[in-house]
Amino acid sequence: MADYIEGKRPVVEALRTQMPLKCVLMADNVQRDSLINDILRKAKNRDITVKTVSRKKLDELSERGSHQGIMAEALPFPYVNGTAVIEAARASAEAHEGRALVVVLDHLTDAGNLGAVARSAEAVGAAGIIIPNKRSARVTAATYKSSAGAIAHVPVAQVANIASTLDRLKEEGFWVAAATEHAADVIWDANLKGKIALVMGNEAEGVSRLVLEHCDFGVKLPQVGEIASLNVAQASTACMYEWLRQNRTAAEGLRG
Repeated sequence: MADYIEGKRPVVEALRTQMPLKCVLMADNVQRDSLINDILRKAKNRDITVKTVSRKKLDELSERGSHQGIMAEALPFPYVNGTAVIEAARASAEAHEGRALVVVLDHLTDAGNLGAVARSAEAVGAAGIIIPNKRSARVTAATYKSSAGAIAHVPVAQVANIASTLDRLKEEGFWVAAATEHAADVIWDANLKGKIALVMGNEAEGVSRLVLEHCDFGVKLPQVGEIASLNVAQASTACMYEWLRQNRTAAEGLRG
């Protein structure tokens, strides 16, 4: 089933963030304005076909009834398999004195959070992201927007079983760290040098019990405020940058 982006501003954002699109669909009676002109210009610059269709056709395709006379059909996101991320991590470790990071997301449900995590993962040079292929957020227009396009530059693997994938990472010499508020040690005191798989839990329940059983250790962020915790996107950014800080010698020479 095709994925459609509905509405003028969402289509503009999809074009701006380089989301892969098959075509743009424009109603034959749509009123031209600055946003429509922007869409036409961006589509032309990216060599994306603009098809004129009836408004009735858009009504039939629309899930929310908010297309405003403009929709875009998205191409399928090019997910990779777990082996591809592991191979990318192996190459990263060979190129950077043994430093490699894989981010494992245990059933995140919000596509925007997935994008925010991807943006930070790309910034710190993570080798890839691993997500479940069921009951998990997938890459959508919201992901491209919140990642500022970074999702296109980080391999994302969909796997059938997170726990068995963690075991494969261990076989590759990774230490698996679960970010959980129930951990005994704060992340500053944990050893994150070298090859690390960082596991982040979902927005409501955190890392599941089964996945925790396959992790080597837990880490938590220090907090002195009154709120219970950061959201998963903020927490993952803090954890990833602590990994980068601890591996700063291996990271020398990266762009500033």
